[in-house]
Amino acid sequence: MQQLDTVSILKQDYEKFPNDQNYSIYTEDFYFEDPFNKFQGVEMYKQMIDLITAGLIDVKLNLLELTQSGNTIKTQWMLSWTAPFPWQPRVNIPGRSEAELNDDGLIVKHIDYWDIPAFDVLKQLFQLI
Repeated sequence: MQQLDTVSILKQDYEKFPNDQNYSIYTEDFYFEDPFNKFQGVEMYKQMIDLITAGLIDVKLNLLELTQSGNTIKTQWMLSWTAPFPWQPRVNIPGRSEAELNDDGLIVKHIDYWDIPAFDVLKQLFQLI
């Protein structure tokens, strides 16, 4: 039953990302990785989310698909935001995540994969159109 609650909370977190995230679905020492970050611990994760909230404009995380098979949750998503530059470029990153649950249904590992190269993300910041 806990795993179903974790999935529901995760869906809600995607809908309101990066605001009001529910960190109770993660173990204290869970592992996180994306193309720019690699760390362990829910406190570091909170700090990363706080930086996103403070530094980026109009952040949206659109959940396209969420599936669960055993202790693995897979998602497909589109992350977008407006960069705080005078020309306000809109950055879009299609990607996916894999989360691993422990026996209590808590996330012990979360890895984000981008479906475009990091260089292409950087190029979006410097487009003037």
